[in-house]
Amino acid sequence: MASVTLEKLNKVFGQTHIIKDVDLKVADGEFVVFVGPSGCGKSTLLRLIAGLESISDGELRIAEGVVNDLPPRERGVGMVFQSYALYPHMTVYENMAFGLKLAKMAKETVEDRVMATARILQLEELLHRKPKELSGGQRQRVAMGRAMAREPRILLFDEPLSNLDASLRVQMRNEIARLHHRLGSTMIYVTHDQVEAMTLADKIVVLRDGRIEQVGSPQTLYQQPATRFVAGFIGSPTMNFLPAELVNGDREGCTVRATGLGELALPQDARSETPGADLTLGVRPEHLRLDEPRGDNRFEIVNVEYLGNEVYVYLEPRAGDTLLIHRSEAPSRWEIGQDVALVPDLEHVHLFNARDEALSVGATRQAA
Repeated sequence: MASVTLEKLNKVFGQTHIIKDVDLKVADGEFVVFVGPSGCGKSTLLRLIAGLESISDGELRIAEGVVNDLPPRERGVGMVFQSYALYPHMTVYENMAFGLKLAKMAKETVEDRVMATARILQLEELLHRKPKELSGGQRQRVAMGRAMAREPRILLFDEPLSNLDASLRVQMRNEIARLHHRLGSTMIYVTHDQVEAMTLADKIVVLRDGRIEQVGSPQTLYQQPATRFVAGFIGSPTMNFLPAELVNGDREGCTVRATGLGELALPQDARSETPGADLTLGVRPEHLRLDEPRGDNRFEIVNVEYLGNEVYVYLEPRAGDTLLIHRSEAPSRWEIGQDVALVPDLEHVHLFNARDEALSVGATRQAA
């Protein structure tokens, strides 16, 4: 096991700046997930750590040793790719042993490591099979086993579940979480799926355009997003957003005027903004309550999704076209075409400024 430290890390391809001054510390034994939209640089960052791409500028340390110029085989990392990349003519045993044989390890050592890894991943009954005889989940476990058998200090995963169907993804998420619990090894995992990030990570790194937008635990990113981008990316369904204007505010609280909701008195310190400032009001679907329409607070229900244990109600303001989502436990008495009022839980409202879409100072007393 080992820690990973990135200091002012940069990667440039030609005239394109992909990774921009990334600073990050991954602690020994930590499970860190890089998440973000396609093209944000998360896979490139992983490849820089693995040594599969050269670093343009900055410093990368593994276990306090600088590894910028070390080849992949000398960094003590194992990588599991999106494609399984298994040799089709080799058995499961041979695939897992291949890297060890290339390293010229003794035959007894190779066998001991392969068998120990197979026991951890429950592959003992499959060692004689070839990849074409395995399911997608079994192939992914073999790919993980091939990396694990080398006993790397760090395990890297590059979107390993994206080729699996929904049920297998759930199963493999559980397998990876249990694997981390058993091994206690340092793991860095890349995905575009925020559900994978929320369920697996000790710490999530949200990337945007080659920069880190926010780092924190899943709970922190969900409850205290630093920017509107993070608030909209983390959470399913996504956070609701409405245009708002600051009426007045001080350290004791503020009053905002939000589209469709009228004036709201919030327990927020808004001294960083001036009256009349344009804001965006954000609130999670579970922090909205539906009530009988009142005055200008009138939203039309445009769709109702029944998901078994909960219901998603989609709404649009009568005086606008913003689509909002309310989440509640099933059953629901609400119907398409019905007019309702939206009542947000004021303790869970977030305000983002219009300058850089950052969270306004003192977003909520709970978050402070």
